[in-house]
Amino acid sequence: MERSTSIPTFARKRTSITERATAPASAACAVTARLADSARAKHAQSRAALRSALLGACLVLGPLACASQKPAPATSEPPPPAPAGPPAAEVAEAPPAEPAAPEPTEEERQAQAAAERLTQEFAQMRAEADQELARWTPELRAKAQALATKKYGSLQAAVAAAQAGEHRKPGHRERDVYRHPAETLQFFGLKPTHTVLEYGPGEGWYTELLAPILASQGRLIVTSTDPKGPEDVRATLYAERLDRFLSKSPEIYGKVERAIFDPASPKLGLEGTVDVALVIRGMHGWVRDDKVDLWLGEIHKALKPGGTLGIVQHRAAPGADPKDSAPSCYLPEAVVVERVEANGFKLAGRAEVNANPKDTRDHEGGVWALPPSLRNGDKDREKYLAVGESDRMTLRFTKVAK
Repeated sequence: MERSTSIPTFARKRTSITERATAPASAACAVTARLADSARAKHAQSRAALRSALLGACLVLGPLACASQKPAPATSEPPPPAPAGPPAAEVAEAPPAEPAAPEPTEEERQAQAAAERLTQEFAQMRAEADQELARWTPELRAKAQALATKKYGSLQAAVAAAQAGEHRKPGHRERDVYRHPAETLQFFGLKPTHTVLEYGPGEGWYTELLAPILASQGRLIVTSTDPKGPEDVRATLYAERLDRFLSKSPEIYGKVERAIFDPASPKLGLEGTVDVALVIRGMHGWVRDDKVDLWLGEIHKALKPGGTLGIVQHRAAPGADPKDSAPSCYLPEAVVVERVEANGFKLAGRAEVNANPKDTRDHEGGVWALPPSLRNGDKDREKYLAVGESDRMTLRFTKVAK
């Protein structure tokens, strides 16, 4: 039997009841929505009306407000401005402060002190040269001329005449007792007819003897750097001093020739022309400047075959290191002989004519503590005067083939 699909009667009744219950609620909601829409529409209309009213008021009242404003009464023209004064000076901005200079180093202080001493020595040298020049009267010049033009038959006669000459600088004659020029030149075999090279003439002590000895029959050449060189170089001081020494008396020094050399690279250019070369108290400078071989090579070239090299040098204690003793002007004799013979010379003789056993070689200030320098002033002055001049080796070498 088929199942019936019809809705039961009690179910249909329950549905009708539900529908009837919800119908009034839906109607109420629809009314509420219509009321809200009406209220919004009225509100919008009110706002539009208000805007229209305000706009109308502005259109009516605006011209009245503008008309009520009266123009400002006209005023007379203002007086012309006072003439402008000069512009105020601008205050210059202060430059930034310079940074403080750094403190000089010890080496810089020593260099500055050395430069100041050199400046003082230049001034002293020039003052002494001017004073010496003032000593040269016409009478003295006539005597110098006679001395230089005389021909001497022997070295002894020539040296004696030169030693007695009034042309010698004051104080130089007093050194003869320590330096023994007659015996020294005799030992070196010098003759009035020779061509002689004097290395490092210094203040001219030997030059004032050699010049008149060689003036009439021989030839004297002295080494020098450029006297017009820079004044912050000590070599210029020595060159200018020599130039002033020679130029003060053309009568006696007019024939003296100068071999100008560059201290950095000395060249003499006297190949094979010299009979005797003299290095008097000057070899320590070669050691100090590390130019021993260079200078010995130049002298070797300048000498004639079999020519003579005569050396007088402050003598250091045996075994002394020459690099340590050279700054005090002393050199050990064995080292001198060794270095000279290594450069094409043969030792031909030694003399003790300039020896001084009183010299202890350990003076404060080196050889300059002794006479004639007496560099330490009054300190131990009597002691140094009692010692006299330094102990010196006197060596004669002959040029041989290298």
